[in-house]
Order: sequence, then structure tokens, then C-alpha cells
Amino acid sequence: MAASDDKKRLPRKDFPSGVRIETLAVREGLPATQWGENSEALFLTSSFNHPDAATAAARFANEEEAFVYSRFTNPTTMMFERRLAALEGTEACIATASGMAAILLTVMALLKAGDHVVCSQSVFGSTITLLQREFGKFGIETTFVSQTDLAEWRAAVKPNTRLLFAETPSNPLTEVCDIAGLADIAHGAGALLAVDNCFCSPALQQPAKLGADLIIHSGTKYLDGQGRVLAGAVCGPDAIINGPLMTTLRGAGMTLSPFNAWVVLKGLETLSIRMRAQSENALQLAQWLEAQPAVDQVFYPGLPSHPQHELAMRQQSGCGGAVVSFTVKPSSAPLTVPPVNGLEEPALRLRQGAFHVIDQTRLCSITSNLGDTKTLITHPSSTSHGRLAEAQRLAAGITQGMIRVAVGLEHIDDLKADLARGLSTHTV
Repeated sequence: MAASDDKKRLPRKDFPSGVRIETLAVREGLPATQWGENSEALFLTSSFNHPDAATAAARFANEEEAFVYSRFTNPTTMMFERRLAALEGTEACIATASGMAAILLTVMALLKAGDHVVCSQSVFGSTITLLQREFGKFGIETTFVSQTDLAEWRAAVKPNTRLLFAETPSNPLTEVCDIAGLADIAHGAGALLAVDNCFCSPALQQPAKLGADLIIHSGTKYLDGQGRVLAGAVCGPDAIINGPLMTTLRGAGMTLSPFNAWVVLKGLETLSIRMRAQSENALQLAQWLEAQPAVDQVFYPGLPSHPQHELAMRQQSGCGGAVVSFTVKPSSAPLTVPPVNGLEEPALRLRQGAFHVIDQTRLCSITSNLGDTKTLITHPSSTSHGRLAEAQRLAAGITQGMIRVAVGLEHIDDLKADLARGLSTHTV
């Protein structure tokens, strides 16, 4: 690159070769300002001044890299984007207002009417709704397949397939897909593979190293780590991120605010430490749950009983992650849960058992979020996947008796005692 061209680009931090992910999580971003701040600066401004009209024109025309307007360029947001791209091992990253906004941006920017998507049937409920209902209105077709059956993915591919979309581990069953296998299928069909990595984060899993083209994040989850703000991001090749995705975000405005970017940027500094500690807590809790009489089945990739345990250990740095789901046995007590349209008595008895266990907790926060340092507990069938039909939930393996626990940093014995309160009094 010529020296004159270099002056038209924003500066980068200079690191020694071979710097590891833990260091990048603390250090990557932008060089300090002339004031020499050690902590990253928060730029709360909507626009930026230019030295003259000609420079402003060059910057708006993308002839010179600069900060122009915070809808699409802001120093704090760029620090977050550069740091997350470094952690994921991708060329670039673009930040969005939420995880769902990241998926919205990806599909809006890359697909058009007549295109086809193949998606895991085990993804987050809102992802299913967005692809099936909202983009379906605009002529984009989605076929949902088994998360773990590569043959189903391969059979679902059509001549107009442009995108394969997976979330691994899945929410809430923690099913693990073969990222490298899906990448081969996508690339053989001339399509892209997008992987939602919010359950593992780059601290445990880097899908780009396994062949994924785009990595989707809900920064609301483990990237922030303390349940403070909404954020999203898409990581991938520079030609896609700063090409069609940036063009779409610039016009559509699903933008991450600088304040939220700054909060998540600081959260990234402790990402690796938190993920390891929370994963260890989750493994101990999953092992304990398997021994509880009121528990029917435990879903956790770190357990040898998990169907994709070996694959998960290879893809996820030997960790199962911090999310544990389990099903309780149906309640034999008189039914007290209200009737629900479409649910027969067996399903209601499962629901009653799950509600009982959740309601007896005193430490766990009853909320459908995940990724917090506090342990969060939820009933997926009535919250995160509540807008789906019961048939859709059952096709994805989500029963009324399922409980999802996003394990935090509390002492593991306290968490066991909190869940034991409901499990020990559950009438089977």
C-alpha cells in the first residue's frame, strides 16, 4: 500500500506476532487519542467534523476512511468490531443493535426474492419466526432441517439456495452441528454458511476456522456477560462485511449505539475467564442433575451422554459451554396450571412439573436471557419459543417439561440447593 493510501485509512494497533485471544480481548481496538487514555474512550456523538468541504466529500464517498456519522461509523463501535473480529479470527466485523438485528442485516444484505435458505429447526424461536414469516412475505423461502443430520441438510439444498444457517449449540437443546460438514455442503452448492456462535462465544469456539463464512452474535449474551445492554454483530470476510452488509446497515440503520458498544467492549476483556468458570459450573450442575430422580433427561454437550459429545469437545475447546437444559418427569399432583390452547393433559402435566421446579428457586433469576454472571432459569416452551406452534416445538425436541438453566458464577453448591428445593418436592 502506498504511503498516501495509508494516510487515508484509520490507524490500527500494532501487536507482536502470535498474540493470543486473551490478550486481544483486552488490547485490540483503536490507538489511544492524543490524551493517552488507558481505558477505551466512549464517543457519544452523532456526527464528526471535517477540516474542509473537499475532505468531507471524499469521506462520504468512501475515498478516505474516517468517522462520518454514528449510524455507520463511530470510534467506540469500531473498537468493539475490531476486537470481536480478532477474537473470531475473521477479517472484519459489523456491529448491530441486537442479535436479531444481526440476522436481519445478514439476510437483507445478501438475499433477495426467490432465494432459498436451509436452516436448523433447532435455532432460537425468533430466528425461525424471522426467516419463515417475515422474510417469507418477501419471497425468501426457508427449509428447516435436523440440526445434526448432514444428509437432511444436503437433501434440502436447491439450485437457488444461497445461505445455510445454524446455531451451535442450539437453544435450548444444546444440539451440536458439524460446522466443517455444513461448510462443505454450503460451499459445494455455491452458498454461504452462517453460524450463530452466541452460546459458545469465540472463547470456546471459532467457526471461521472450521469453514463458516459468517459468524452471528447476540452480544447481549456472553460478550457483555452481565445482562446490561443489547448488542449484535456479524463477523466475516471484509468483502462481505464492508461490502453489502455495510451498505445495508448504512441505509437501514440497525445500528449499535456507542454506549452499548463500549459496555460490550469492556465485557470482552473478561470473556475467556468467565466462559471457563461458567462452563465448569455448568458441567458440575449437569452431572448432579443426571442423578436427580425427578429429572427425566439432561441436555449438555459436556456430558458423555450427550449425542454429540465428542464433536462438541473438538469444536468447543473441550468445554460444554454454560447452558444446561433438562426435562422433568410429569407431575402427578392435581392440575393447577391454566389450560393452554393446543395442549392435552400429558403436556400440561409436564408443564406443571417444570413450573413447580422454576417457582421454587430463590437464587436463580426467572428470565429468558442467557450469558449473565447470574444464573438464569426459564421455561422455553412458554417464553423463548412461546410463539411457535406446539408441533414446531416438538419437532425441535422442545417439550413442556423442559427447563433451561444459563449457569452463572454463583457457588455450585448454592445452585444445586436452589434447584433441589423444587426437584425434591416435585410430585412424580
